Amino acid sequence: MTAVLPISAEPAALPQEETRPGRWRRMPAKAKAGATLLGVFVLAGIIGPLVTPYDPSFQNPAPSLSLHAPDSAHLLGTTQSGQDVLSQLLVGIRLTLELAFIVGVVATAMAVIVGVTAAFLGGVWDEVLSLLTNVFLVIPALPLLIVLLGYLQTKGQAATILVLSVLGWPWGARVIRAQTLAIRNRDFVAASRETGEKTWRIIAFEIIPNEVSLIAASFVNTVLYAIGASVALAFIGVADLTSWSLGTMLYWAESQQALQLGAWWWFVPPGLAVALIGTALVLLNTGIDELGNPRLRDAARTSRISGRWLPPAEPTPVLTEAFQRRGRLAGILHSFSRSSLLDENNGGQAR
Repeated sequence: MTAVLPISAEPAALPQEETRPGRWRRMPAKAKAGATLLGVFVLAGIIGPLVTPYDPSFQNPAPSLSLHAPDSAHLLGTTQSGQDVLSQLLVGIRLTLELAFIVGVVATAMAVIVGVTAAFLGGVWDEVLSLLTNVFLVIPALPLLIVLLGYLQTKGQAATILVLSVLGWPWGARVIRAQTLAIRNRDFVAASRETGEKTWRIIAFEIIPNEVSLIAASFVNTVLYAIGASVALAFIGVADLTSWSLGTMLYWAESQQALQLGAWWWFVPPGLAVALIGTALVLLNTGIDELGNPRLRDAARTSRISGRWLPPAEPTPVLTEAFQRRGRLAGILHSFSRSSLLDENNGGQAR
């Protein structure tokens, strides 16, 4: 007689599928902090020029508004010409981020095209494109930037974007080329070749999707490079000074001796904005590296054991207690063997 197991249709008896957390919850804490901080500046850049209380270029002739400290009318004070610092900051954040993101997109696209093409095609293509990349890498970037922008200063922000984009792609191209060399000989790429897929389809649908995290990290690095370079070039006066950016604000503050006059509200806000944007990009880049690299992700992850959060490098409480017991047992055995030897020696001497 065959026994039939009872079947329960109650919801508690049915196996429940494990719910995976969303993408935002799976992101590392560094990436969350960086994305949040960067999002604040992006929002300020979008709506900032629409809510500026004054015209950033308006020079108020009233002597009382020259280098006026922050108050209710001017939340970040005024410059030596009576211009509102808050209005300049809101407009400057937008222009700086626009320039940096355009440079990031153009330079990253060039890096992907050159790196993937050189590694996947190989042969003469690899030699020529690698030579071109190495030539751009050995060119001294800062002197070339100063010389080119000195001639193209009247072209506005387009000249800065063009020069930074041309000089910003080689590092990303080398990294992407190395990753493509590791991917092109894998089984799924070989299978696509055997099925007769075209080269551009293999690159677009097989190679590049497996390098998304690397491309994103390269983009963030390029944006960070563009912000630092554009602010530095504007600060030394070789960029376009007719439009308001964070670097332009620092240039006019330095040229008008704001530090010597004690007008901290003139140079601290743009300098702090540049520092916070750079910090946000560094945190975001570190988080992307942890998200794409299993070793970094496992090293940063913590596990809860016996009610405590312990990193993987620390020993578990079970092993710690075992080591402590083992040490106590070794101490007891050592003392016991020592005392027994002393007793035997004393007995031998008595005899």
